[in-house]
Amino acid sequence: MGMGYKKMVLFGAGKIGRSFIAQLFSKGGFEVVFVDVSKPVIDAINQRQSYSIIVKGQKETIVKVQHVRGVLATDESAVIKEVSEANLVATAVGQQGLPSVIALIAKGLMLRFDNNPESSLDIIIAENMRHGAHYFEQELKRYLPSLYPFTQLVGLVETSIGKMVPIMPMEAIEHDPLLVYAEPYNTLIIDKKGFKNPIPDIAGLAPKEPMKAWVDRKLFIHNLGHAATAYLGNQFNPSFKFLYEVLEVSFIEQTVRLTMLQSAAALVRKYPQEFSADSLLQHIDDLLLRFKNKALGDTIFRVGCDLHRKLGPNDRICGAIRLARETGVPYNALLKVLVAACRFTAVDEQGHELDADVEFKKSFQSNIESIMVNVCGFNKNDDRTVIEEVINESRFSNQNLQ
Repeated sequence: MGMGYKKMVLFGAGKIGRSFIAQLFSKGGFEVVFVDVSKPVIDAINQRQSYSIIVKGQKETIVKVQHVRGVLATDESAVIKEVSEANLVATAVGQQGLPSVIALIAKGLMLRFDNNPESSLDIIIAENMRHGAHYFEQELKRYLPSLYPFTQLVGLVETSIGKMVPIMPMEAIEHDPLLVYAEPYNTLIIDKKGFKNPIPDIAGLAPKEPMKAWVDRKLFIHNLGHAATAYLGNQFNPSFKFLYEVLEVSFIEQTVRLTMLQSAAALVRKYPQEFSADSLLQHIDDLLLRFKNKALGDTIFRVGCDLHRKLGPNDRICGAIRLARETGVPYNALLKVLVAACRFTAVDEQGHELDADVEFKKSFQSNIESIMVNVCGFNKNDDRTVIEEVINESRFSNQNLQ
Protein backbone atom coordinates (compact mmCIF):
# COMPACT_ATOMS: atom_id res chain seq x y z
CA MET A 1 0.00 0.00 0.00
CA GLY A 2 1.04 3.59 -0.46
CA MET A 3 2.36 5.80 2.29
CA GLY A 4 -0.16 6.92 4.89
CA TYR A 5 -2.29 3.79 5.00
CA LYS A 6 -2.70 2.00 8.30
CA LYS A 7 -3.61 -1.69 8.37
CA MET A 8 -6.75 -3.28 9.75
CA VAL A 9 -6.94 -7.06 9.92
CA LEU A 10 -10.62 -7.97 9.60
CA PHE A 11 -11.70 -11.50 10.46
CA GLY A 12 -14.81 -12.23 8.40
CA ALA A 13 -15.41 -11.33 4.75
CA GLY A 14 -19.15 -11.84 5.06
CA LYS A 15 -21.94 -9.34 4.58
CA ILE A 16 -21.27 -7.16 7.64
CA GLY A 17 -17.51 -7.35 7.17
CA ARG A 18 -17.64 -6.27 3.53
CA SER A 19 -20.61 -3.89 3.52
CA PHE A 20 -19.95 -2.10 6.79
CA ILE A 21 -16.66 -2.51 8.65
CA ALA A 22 -14.34 -2.66 5.64
CA GLN A 23 -16.23 0.13 3.90
CA LEU A 24 -15.85 2.52 6.84
CA PHE A 25 -12.18 1.81 7.51
CA SER A 26 -11.06 1.64 3.89
CA LYS A 27 -12.64 5.03 3.26
CA GLY A 28 -11.02 6.24 6.49
CA GLY A 29 -7.47 5.54 5.38
CA PHE A 30 -6.90 1.88 6.27
CA GLU A 31 -5.75 -1.01 4.15
CA VAL A 32 -8.20 -3.78 5.08
CA VAL A 33 -6.80 -7.31 5.18
CA PHE A 34 -9.66 -9.81 5.20
CA VAL A 35 -9.17 -13.17 6.91
CA ASP A 36 -11.78 -15.74 5.94
CA VAL A 37 -12.26 -19.49 5.47
CA SER A 38 -13.79 -19.08 1.99
CA LYS A 39 -11.07 -19.56 -0.62
CA PRO A 40 -13.22 -18.31 -3.54
CA VAL A 41 -13.92 -15.06 -1.67
CA ILE A 42 -10.30 -14.52 -0.63
CA ASP A 43 -9.05 -15.36 -4.13
CA ALA A 44 -11.54 -12.90 -5.65
CA ILE A 45 -10.50 -10.14 -3.22
CA ASN A 46 -6.82 -10.66 -4.06
CA GLN A 47 -7.48 -10.79 -7.78
CA ARG A 48 -9.53 -7.57 -7.88
CA GLN A 49 -8.31 -5.70 -4.78
CA SER A 50 -11.73 -4.05 -4.67
CA TYR A 51 -15.46 -4.90 -4.63
CA SER A 52 -18.83 -3.15 -4.86
CA ILE A 53 -21.70 -2.53 -2.45
CA ILE A 54 -25.15 -1.80 -3.86
CA VAL A 55 -26.80 0.63 -1.46
CA LYS A 56 -30.55 0.03 -1.48
CA GLY A 57 -32.27 3.28 -0.58
CA GLN A 58 -34.71 5.62 -2.25
CA LYS A 59 -32.13 5.78 -5.02
CA GLU A 60 -29.86 2.81 -5.69
CA THR A 61 -26.18 3.73 -5.55
CA ILE A 62 -22.96 1.78 -5.89
CA VAL A 63 -20.03 2.16 -3.50
CA LYS A 64 -16.64 0.78 -4.52
CA VAL A 65 -14.43 -0.43 -1.67
CA GLN A 66 -10.70 -0.34 -2.40
CA HIS A 67 -7.41 -0.88 -0.56
CA VAL A 68 -8.33 -4.47 0.32
CA ARG A 69 -6.60 -7.84 0.15
CA GLY A 70 -7.17 -11.22 1.74
CA VAL A 71 -5.50 -14.04 3.64
CA LEU A 72 -6.99 -17.50 3.94
CA ALA A 73 -7.79 -18.33 7.58
CA THR A 74 -6.13 -21.75 7.22
CA ASP A 75 -2.78 -20.07 6.42
CA GLU A 76 -2.06 -19.75 10.12
CA SER A 77 1.48 -18.35 9.93
CA ALA A 78 0.39 -15.61 7.50
CA VAL A 79 -2.61 -14.66 9.66
CA ILE A 80 -0.48 -14.48 12.82
CA LYS A 81 2.05 -12.25 11.05
CA GLU A 82 -0.69 -9.91 9.79
CA VAL A 83 -2.12 -9.54 13.32
CA SER A 84 1.33 -8.91 14.78
CA GLU A 85 1.84 -6.00 12.36
CA ALA A 86 -1.68 -4.54 12.36
CA ASN A 87 -2.70 -1.10 13.57
CA LEU A 88 -6.16 -2.45 14.34
CA VAL A 89 -7.96 -5.82 14.38
CA ALA A 90 -11.70 -6.41 13.97
CA THR A 91 -13.93 -9.46 13.98
CA ALA A 92 -17.21 -9.91 12.08
CA VAL A 93 -17.56 -13.68 11.97
CA GLY A 94 -20.59 -14.45 14.14
CA GLN A 95 -20.40 -16.07 17.54
CA GLN A 96 -19.90 -19.60 16.24
CA GLY A 97 -16.72 -18.60 14.43
CA LEU A 98 -15.14 -16.74 17.34
CA PRO A 99 -13.26 -19.58 19.13
CA SER A 100 -10.96 -20.32 16.19
CA VAL A 101 -10.50 -16.61 15.44
CA ILE A 102 -9.56 -15.81 19.05
CA ALA A 103 -6.91 -18.53 19.03
CA LEU A 104 -5.28 -16.93 15.97
CA ILE A 105 -5.49 -13.42 17.45
CA ALA A 106 -3.79 -14.65 20.64
CA LYS A 107 -0.89 -16.08 18.64
CA GLY A 108 -0.63 -12.80 16.76
CA LEU A 109 -0.54 -10.91 20.04
CA MET A 110 2.33 -13.08 21.26
CA LEU A 111 4.37 -12.54 18.08
CA ARG A 112 3.65 -8.81 18.35
CA PHE A 113 4.85 -8.84 21.98
CA ASP A 114 8.05 -10.67 21.01
CA ASN A 115 8.76 -8.11 18.27
CA ASN A 116 7.64 -4.99 20.11
CA PRO A 117 6.72 -5.56 23.76
CA GLU A 118 5.21 -2.07 24.21
CA SER A 119 2.89 -2.11 21.17
CA SER A 120 -0.77 -2.17 22.19
CA LEU A 121 -3.53 -3.40 19.86
CA ASP A 122 -7.23 -2.56 19.80
CA ILE A 123 -9.71 -5.26 18.74
CA ILE A 124 -13.08 -4.07 17.46
CA ILE A 125 -15.73 -6.70 18.26
CA ALA A 126 -18.21 -6.20 15.41
CA GLU A 127 -20.52 -8.95 16.65
CA ASN A 128 -24.09 -8.76 17.87
CA MET A 129 -23.35 -9.98 21.39
CA ARG A 130 -23.70 -8.70 24.92
CA HIS A 131 -20.62 -8.68 27.17
CA GLY A 132 -18.36 -9.18 24.15
CA ALA A 133 -15.30 -7.62 25.80
CA HIS A 134 -15.57 -9.94 28.81
CA TYR A 135 -15.91 -12.96 26.52
CA PHE A 136 -12.87 -11.96 24.45
CA GLU A 137 -10.75 -11.31 27.53
CA GLN A 138 -11.58 -14.68 29.08
CA GLU A 139 -10.96 -16.55 25.82
CA LEU A 140 -7.78 -14.72 24.83
CA LYS A 141 -6.26 -15.31 28.28
CA ARG A 142 -6.70 -19.04 27.77
CA TYR A 143 -4.01 -18.86 25.07
CA LEU A 144 -1.75 -16.17 26.50
CA PRO A 145 0.90 -16.74 29.21
CA SER A 146 -0.01 -15.55 32.69
CA LEU A 147 2.71 -12.87 32.65
CA TYR A 148 1.44 -11.29 29.42
CA PRO A 149 0.47 -7.64 30.29
CA PHE A 150 -3.06 -7.93 28.92
CA THR A 151 -4.54 -4.82 30.53
CA GLN A 152 -1.79 -2.60 29.12
CA LEU A 153 -1.60 -4.08 25.62
CA VAL A 154 -5.09 -5.15 24.51
CA GLY A 155 -8.07 -2.88 23.92
CA LEU A 156 -11.40 -4.66 23.57
CA VAL A 157 -13.93 -2.45 21.79
CA GLU A 158 -17.57 -3.52 21.85
CA THR A 159 -19.89 -2.28 19.13
CA SER A 160 -23.56 -1.95 18.34
CA ILE A 161 -24.19 -3.15 14.78
CA GLY A 162 -27.28 -1.38 13.50
CA LYS A 163 -26.74 -1.85 9.75
CA MET A 164 -29.22 -4.12 7.95
CA VAL A 165 -27.81 -6.38 5.27
CA PRO A 166 -30.28 -8.75 3.60
CA ILE A 167 -29.68 -12.23 2.24
CA MET A 168 -28.30 -11.99 -1.29
CA PRO A 169 -30.26 -13.66 -4.11
CA MET A 170 -28.46 -16.78 -5.34
CA GLU A 171 -28.22 -15.45 -8.90
CA ALA A 172 -26.45 -12.31 -7.63
CA ILE A 173 -23.96 -14.38 -5.61
CA GLU A 174 -23.25 -16.63 -8.58
CA HIS A 175 -22.71 -13.58 -10.79
CA ASP A 176 -20.33 -11.91 -8.32
CA PRO A 177 -19.30 -13.54 -5.00
CA LEU A 178 -18.06 -10.20 -3.64
CA LEU A 179 -21.11 -8.06 -4.42
CA VAL A 180 -23.18 -7.20 -1.37
CA TYR A 181 -26.43 -5.27 -0.78
CA ALA A 182 -26.90 -2.92 2.17
CA GLU A 183 -29.08 -0.11 3.42
CA PRO A 184 -27.80 3.52 3.47
CA TYR A 185 -27.43 3.59 7.30
CA ASN A 186 -23.70 3.62 8.05
CA THR A 187 -23.08 4.47 11.72
CA LEU A 188 -20.94 2.17 13.88
CA ILE A 189 -21.48 2.74 17.60
CA ILE A 190 -18.28 1.85 19.46
CA ASP A 191 -17.18 1.70 23.08
CA LYS A 192 -15.35 4.94 23.84
CA LYS A 193 -13.58 3.39 26.83
CA GLY A 194 -12.48 0.21 25.05
CA PHE A 195 -9.51 1.67 23.19
CA LYS A 196 -5.87 1.64 24.33
CA ASN A 197 -4.79 3.76 21.36
CA PRO A 198 -6.44 6.96 20.08
CA ILE A 199 -9.86 6.35 18.53
CA PRO A 200 -9.52 6.49 14.72
CA ASP A 201 -10.86 9.74 13.28
CA ILE A 202 -13.19 8.13 10.75
CA ALA A 203 -16.57 9.28 9.46
CA GLY A 204 -19.31 6.94 10.68
CA LEU A 205 -17.73 5.99 14.01
CA ALA A 206 -19.83 7.03 17.02
CA PRO A 207 -17.97 6.53 20.33
CA LYS A 208 -20.38 6.05 23.27
CA GLU A 209 -20.17 5.56 27.02
CA PRO A 210 -21.50 3.53 28.83
CA MET A 211 -21.47 1.01 26.01
CA LYS A 212 -23.74 -1.49 27.74
CA ALA A 213 -26.67 0.90 27.38
CA TRP A 214 -26.17 1.14 23.62
CA VAL A 215 -25.74 -2.60 23.16
CA ASP A 216 -29.01 -3.07 25.05
CA ARG A 217 -30.71 -0.39 22.93
CA LYS A 218 -29.72 -2.28 19.78
CA LEU A 219 -30.86 -5.66 21.13
CA PHE A 220 -34.05 -4.60 22.89
CA ILE A 221 -35.33 -2.08 20.34
CA HIS A 222 -33.81 -2.77 16.91
CA ASN A 223 -33.45 -6.56 17.14
CA LEU A 224 -36.68 -6.85 19.09
CA GLY A 225 -38.63 -4.75 16.58
CA HIS A 226 -37.17 -6.74 13.71
CA ALA A 227 -38.15 -10.01 15.38
CA ALA A 228 -41.62 -8.74 16.23
CA THR A 229 -42.20 -7.81 12.58
CA ALA A 230 -41.06 -11.23 11.35
CA TYR A 231 -42.90 -13.37 13.91
CA LEU A 232 -46.19 -11.43 14.01
CA GLY A 233 -46.19 -11.14 10.22
CA ASN A 234 -45.58 -14.84 9.70
CA GLN A 235 -48.32 -15.70 12.18
CA PHE A 236 -50.78 -13.34 10.47
CA ASN A 237 -50.03 -14.51 6.92
CA PRO A 238 -47.53 -17.34 6.33
CA SER A 239 -47.35 -16.43 2.64
CA PHE A 240 -45.77 -13.03 3.42
CA LYS A 241 -42.12 -12.97 2.36
CA PHE A 242 -40.83 -9.45 3.05
CA LEU A 243 -40.78 -7.25 6.15
CA TYR A 244 -42.36 -4.33 4.33
CA GLU A 245 -45.41 -6.49 3.52
CA VAL A 246 -45.99 -7.05 7.23
CA LEU A 247 -45.74 -3.37 8.11
CA GLU A 248 -48.31 -2.48 5.45
CA VAL A 249 -50.87 -4.16 7.78
CA SER A 250 -51.65 -1.28 10.12
CA PHE A 251 -52.63 -3.21 13.25
CA ILE A 252 -49.45 -5.32 13.02
CA GLU A 253 -47.32 -2.20 12.64
CA GLN A 254 -49.06 -0.77 15.71
CA THR A 255 -48.34 -3.95 17.69
CA VAL A 256 -44.68 -3.94 16.60
CA ARG A 257 -44.38 -0.29 17.61
CA LEU A 258 -46.03 -0.98 20.98
CA THR A 259 -43.59 -3.85 21.57
CA MET A 260 -40.64 -1.53 20.90
CA LEU A 261 -42.17 1.20 23.08
CA GLN A 262 -42.65 -1.17 26.02
CA SER A 263 -39.01 -2.21 25.78
CA ALA A 264 -37.96 1.43 25.40
CA ALA A 265 -39.79 2.29 28.63
CA ALA A 266 -37.73 -0.35 30.41
CA LEU A 267 -34.50 1.05 28.91
CA VAL A 268 -35.33 4.57 30.07
CA ARG A 269 -35.79 3.25 33.62
CA LYS A 270 -32.60 1.19 33.40
CA TYR A 271 -30.44 3.97 31.87
CA PRO A 272 -32.07 7.31 32.80
CA GLN A 273 -28.83 9.24 32.27
CA GLU A 274 -28.41 7.89 28.75
CA PHE A 275 -31.88 7.72 27.19
CA SER A 276 -35.08 9.73 27.25
CA ALA A 277 -38.52 8.59 26.15
CA ASP A 278 -38.46 11.16 23.34
CA SER A 279 -35.06 10.10 21.99
CA LEU A 280 -36.07 6.44 21.92
CA LEU A 281 -39.43 7.28 20.33
CA GLN A 282 -37.57 9.03 17.48
CA HIS A 283 -35.26 6.02 17.18
CA ILE A 284 -38.23 3.63 16.99
CA ASP A 285 -39.98 5.63 14.28
CA ASP A 286 -36.75 5.86 12.28
CA LEU A 287 -36.27 2.08 12.56
CA LEU A 288 -39.81 1.38 11.38
CA LEU A 289 -39.17 3.52 8.31
CA ARG A 290 -35.97 1.54 7.67
CA PHE A 291 -37.79 -1.78 8.13
CA LYS A 292 -40.24 -0.65 5.41
CA ASN A 293 -37.45 -0.16 2.85
CA LYS A 294 -38.76 -2.15 -0.14
CA ALA A 295 -35.52 -1.74 -2.06
CA LEU A 296 -33.64 -3.61 0.67
CA GLY A 297 -35.82 -6.67 0.11
CA ASP A 298 -35.24 -7.92 3.66
CA THR A 299 -37.07 -11.20 4.28
CA ILE A 300 -39.11 -12.54 7.16
CA PHE A 301 -37.06 -15.72 6.96
CA ARG A 302 -33.70 -13.98 7.46
CA VAL A 303 -34.94 -11.86 10.34
CA GLY A 304 -36.84 -14.63 12.14
CA CYS A 305 -34.83 -17.82 11.63
CA ASP A 306 -32.47 -19.39 14.21
CA LEU A 307 -35.12 -19.69 16.90
CA HIS A 308 -33.03 -21.37 19.59
CA ARG A 309 -30.63 -18.41 19.64
CA LYS A 310 -33.22 -15.68 19.22
CA LEU A 311 -35.40 -17.10 22.01
CA GLY A 312 -32.40 -17.35 24.34
CA PRO A 313 -32.63 -16.10 27.95
CA ASN A 314 -30.92 -12.77 27.33
CA ASP A 315 -31.66 -12.27 23.67
CA ARG A 316 -34.04 -9.82 21.97
CA ILE A 317 -37.40 -11.11 23.26
CA CYS A 318 -36.78 -12.84 26.57
CA GLY A 319 -34.07 -10.38 27.58
CA ALA A 320 -36.54 -7.55 26.98
CA ILE A 321 -39.22 -9.36 29.00
CA ARG A 322 -36.76 -9.78 31.87
CA LEU A 323 -35.79 -6.10 31.69
CA ALA A 324 -39.44 -5.02 31.67
CA ARG A 325 -40.22 -7.18 34.70
CA GLU A 326 -37.10 -5.90 36.49
CA THR A 327 -38.03 -2.26 35.87
CA GLY A 328 -41.77 -2.68 36.44
CA VAL A 329 -43.11 -1.69 33.02
CA PRO A 330 -45.84 -3.47 30.98
CA TYR A 331 -44.72 -6.25 28.63
CA ASN A 332 -47.97 -7.72 27.27
CA ALA A 333 -46.98 -6.93 23.65
CA LEU A 334 -43.67 -8.78 24.18
CA LEU A 335 -45.62 -11.89 25.18
CA LYS A 336 -47.48 -11.80 21.85
CA VAL A 337 -44.15 -11.77 20.01
CA LEU A 338 -42.81 -14.68 22.06
CA VAL A 339 -45.87 -16.80 21.28
CA ALA A 340 -45.67 -15.94 17.57
CA ALA A 341 -41.97 -16.88 17.54
CA CYS A 342 -42.78 -20.35 18.85
CA ARG A 343 -44.98 -20.86 15.74
CA PHE A 344 -42.55 -19.49 13.16
CA THR A 345 -42.72 -21.31 9.80
CA ALA A 346 -41.01 -19.01 7.25
CA VAL A 347 -38.81 -20.57 4.56
CA ASP A 348 -35.96 -19.29 2.39
CA GLU A 349 -36.16 -18.63 -1.35
CA GLN A 350 -35.61 -22.36 -2.02
CA GLY A 351 -38.56 -23.23 0.24
CA HIS A 352 -36.42 -24.58 3.09
CA GLU A 353 -36.47 -23.90 6.80
CA LEU A 354 -33.20 -23.46 8.64
CA ASP A 355 -31.95 -26.93 9.69
CA ALA A 356 -31.62 -25.77 13.29
CA ASP A 357 -35.25 -24.62 13.27
CA VAL A 358 -36.41 -28.00 11.96
CA GLU A 359 -34.62 -29.59 14.93
CA PHE A 360 -36.11 -26.97 17.26
CA LYS A 361 -39.62 -27.95 16.18
CA LYS A 362 -38.92 -31.66 16.51
CA SER A 363 -37.58 -31.14 20.02
CA PHE A 364 -40.37 -28.96 21.39
CA GLN A 365 -43.45 -29.68 19.25
CA SER A 366 -44.74 -26.15 19.93
CA ASN A 367 -44.92 -26.91 23.66
CA ILE A 368 -44.86 -23.36 25.02
CA GLU A 369 -43.96 -24.28 28.60
CA SER A 370 -41.11 -26.53 27.47
CA ILE A 371 -39.69 -23.75 25.27
CA MET A 372 -40.05 -21.23 28.10
CA VAL A 373 -38.07 -23.42 30.50
CA ASN A 374 -35.52 -25.13 28.23
CA VAL A 375 -34.83 -22.38 25.68
CA CYS A 376 -35.91 -19.10 27.24
CA GLY A 377 -34.39 -20.02 30.60
CA PHE A 378 -37.37 -19.24 32.83
CA ASN A 379 -37.52 -21.21 36.06
CA LYS A 380 -40.54 -23.52 36.28
CA ASN A 381 -41.23 -22.43 39.86
CA ASP A 382 -39.67 -19.00 40.42
CA ASP A 383 -40.92 -17.61 37.08
CA ARG A 384 -44.33 -19.28 37.23
CA THR A 385 -46.17 -15.98 36.77
CA VAL A 386 -44.58 -15.13 33.42
CA ILE A 387 -44.86 -18.75 32.21
CA GLU A 388 -48.60 -18.68 32.93
CA GLU A 389 -48.90 -15.31 31.21
CA VAL A 390 -47.32 -16.72 28.06
CA ILE A 391 -49.47 -19.87 28.16
CA ASN A 392 -52.59 -17.71 28.52
CA GLU A 393 -51.46 -15.48 25.65
CA SER A 394 -50.94 -18.61 23.57
CA ARG A 395 -54.49 -19.80 24.27
CA PHE A 396 -55.87 -16.35 23.48
CA SER A 397 -53.95 -16.03 20.21
CA ASN A 398 -55.07 -19.53 19.20
CA GLN A 399 -58.63 -18.21 19.25
CA ASN A 400 -57.73 -14.97 17.47
CA LEU A 401 -55.36 -15.99 14.67
CA GLN A 402 -56.47 -14.04 11.64
